Amino acid sequence: MRILITAGPTREYIDDVRFLSNASSGQMGYALTSAAMRHGHEVVLVTGPVDIPPPAGCELHRVETTDDLRQECQKLFPQCDGVIATAAVCDYRPEKRITGKITKTGHPVTLSLVETSDVLAELGAEKGSRWVVGFALESQDPRKNAMRKLRMKNCDLIVLNDTSAISSTHNSVEVLSPQAEVIASFSGPKTEIADQLLTFIQTQVAT
Repeated sequence: MRILITAGPTREYIDDVRFLSNASSGQMGYALTSAAMRHGHEVVLVTGPVDIPPPAGCELHRVETTDDLRQECQKLFPQCDGVIATAAVCDYRPEKRITGKITKTGHPVTLSLVETSDVLAELGAEKGSRWVVGFALESQDPRKNAMRKLRMKNCDLIVLNDTSAISSTHNSVEVLSPQAEVIASFSGPKTEIADQLLTFIQTQVAT
């Protein structure tokens, strides 16, 4: 199979030097990329800015903003069999990017934010015969919110984890089906979880 994997954070610039982002390390997406290649698959990795080297042998596409991610995924997804979306996409961006650098004035600054594009929902709407596996990072009412995302984004499966996964080498995840059932759970190093998830995805949706 040819699998599209998204990983890492996106950045949304306030001015030319400051941006909104998150602490995603990209480890889960990179581990899944390595696992997929070990299983004999071809991987197209679309990654935001991270501090770890990409797995050797994947087709690499680097992005920065959510719109960058959206454009790359829309271009690449039609040539793939499915997508595993681990990227921690910024939900909001500044309404207007300031040219240059904002200087201190001694007064408060109000930042107006607007929602970014929902990249995974767009892929889910266009998937056709392809499969879509999403990730949900939740801290409140996690299963309910994960299921809302699964349905809104037209995912075949969604992988639920919590905020303790951010920048950690370990994780604990549940895999939820469209019927709101927990059909698998894995805990341990992200490298091990990646292998278990990849095997599970192959048996459930990538057949």
